[in-house]
Amino acid sequence: MICAMSVAELPIQLDREKIAEFCRARGIRKLSLFGSVLRDDFDPARSDVDVLAEFEPGALKGIGFRYFGYGDELAAIIGRRVDFCSRLNKYIEAAVRREAIPIYFGHSGAVVLRILRPDDCGW
Repeated sequence: MICAMSVAELPIQLDREKIAEFCRARGIRKLSLFGSVLRDDFDPARSDVDVLAEFEPGALKGIGFRYFGYGDELAAIIGRRVDFCSRLNKYIEAAVRREAIPIYFGHSGAVVLRILRPDDCGW
């Protein structure tokens, strides 16, 4: 059985085109949400949005300190603070990857219209 969550069910608004543009320009092949934005304890007034980025091979070569601005750039698109990461602590990585919901895939160049849970899709 496949469990799906639509973008409309998220407690935040996502501009699919702007997110896709952001990801393509930075060589991001997959962008996923995780953390409180996917749970009932998300507080629209205080919670940030946890984002996991997976880059195309070589996309970060020579990027330097610009990488540290990606969270602020994505925050401007989403309209709230973003905790942007591309590497996870080994103690939480498995749990985060289980709950993470992809919102962009680089191979298609578009944001997913239906968000599928990774465990259900074999990702």
